Amino acid sequence: MYILSIDQSTSGTKAIIFDEKGTLIHRVTEYHKQYYPKPGWVEHDAEEILQRTSDAIRRVLEESGISEEEIHAVAITNQRETTVLWDRSGKPVYRAIVWQCQRGKSICDDIKKRGMEGFIKEKTGLLVDPYFSASKIKWILDNVEGVRNKAEKGDILFGTIDTWLVWNLTKGSVHATDYSNASRTMLLNIRNLKWDEEILDIFSIPPSILPELKPSNYIFGYTDLNGILKKEVPIAAVMGDSSAALFGHGCFRKGDIKATYGTGTSIMMNTGNELIISSDKIVTSVGWGIDEEVTYVLEGNIHCTGDIIKWLIENLQIIKDPKEAEILASSINDNEGVYFVPAFVGLGAPYWDNEARALITGMSRGSGKVHVVRAALESIAYQVKDLFDVIVKEIDIEPDGIRVDGGATENRFLMQFQADILGISVFVSEIEEISARGVALLASWKMGFLEGLNDIENLIRFRKIYKPSMPENLKNEYYSGWKRAVQRALMRF
Repeated sequence: MYILSIDQSTSGTKAIIFDEKGTLIHRVTEYHKQYYPKPGWVEHDAEEILQRTSDAIRRVLEESGISEEEIHAVAITNQRETTVLWDRSGKPVYRAIVWQCQRGKSICDDIKKRGMEGFIKEKTGLLVDPYFSASKIKWILDNVEGVRNKAEKGDILFGTIDTWLVWNLTKGSVHATDYSNASRTMLLNIRNLKWDEEILDIFSIPPSILPELKPSNYIFGYTDLNGILKKEVPIAAVMGDSSAALFGHGCFRKGDIKATYGTGTSIMMNTGNELIISSDKIVTSVGWGIDEEVTYVLEGNIHCTGDIIKWLIENLQIIKDPKEAEILASSINDNEGVYFVPAFVGLGAPYWDNEARALITGMSRGSGKVHVVRAALESIAYQVKDLFDVIVKEIDIEPDGIRVDGGATENRFLMQFQADILGISVFVSEIEEISARGVALLASWKMGFLEGLNDIENLIRFRKIYKPSMPENLKNEYYSGWKRAVQRALMRF
């Protein structure tokens, strides 16, 4: 018995087959194009994403040798805040506006000037920021000709990528999302788990465009994967990628914390059934809903981590692949005062400054590419510490470790530096595809193949554990240098 997980991320779509115990059988990835029409704007082609999803599913079935009759359920995890609006014929009215996109800044600034930020955070747990879906929706309604009029008539649908996939995979019969994705739109009241009419009014968003709200372990509908399967199987679980990673790590207890290193990085802590609205610039979200019970999380999102390495390869062209970054960073014993603040699209949590811009500081005449590469890797660890410290302050539990996943966990220099800067152990997941595995495990439980959280927790394994070894004075010196560099990035010239 197998679960097919669809992991639709910022850079591509993965189709991954797991058995009922969460063992990864085979995976494939199909990449899609990134569009940058203006500085700070990021877009995807939703129809291309749908095509790449089908391509990935076909490939994983062909390459794995698993027969379609052995697929018993589909699970979906996805990039979250990315926004798609489409008409009832299934045609997107505009490209998908990606979570990184900053075009909604003026909309958010106007709402802040009207004194609405505290009101919105108390209801949604989120900061008023273009990162989230609400301002993206409003931008499309206000700027794409004819869309608002069609929306007012009930002819337009909105969804994050999970909703777009579910709608298409069920041939337009299901328009729904789960609580974890909905909580990242800035439109969900996370206290009563309903779309908030007052906030919809603030953003001038017609309620008719919104999907139905469901628990994460819900049978969303049935699909033959657009003709790939001969029979329909249930879509048995949906979770946003960061929530699915927390679940996949087995972080089921209050105070458990994880970091997912992707294009950006999500730091997420389980707060159980306690809804904590932080006074700092971190956010509260729904981790997942299982039947009638909701688990809340504290979360911060870093805009640029893995994307730094991509920038070094594609833009600066000073390394050829990610493995070279580890070799170069390890070739020197000290950063020699060089710091890299990767604020390409501003700084995310805990700073939330969209005007900040990237900089490299502290270079001397002897500085070279090894220093830049090392500073780039170190910046990932520093940004994680920035968020970790703020999140831990909100809850009276001191974690003795952090569970991590994502491509950057392959970098041994970075993982050891992360343990040193945090001063706690770093537990690296045994598999990279932790989000896909998390939602597959939830689907397996829903289908009755697993008995519950204890059964799932017993399946969790770690590939490597990094323990801190850096002297305290050196750790403090490094981190103080980082904080000074960040202040320079935040300056207005």
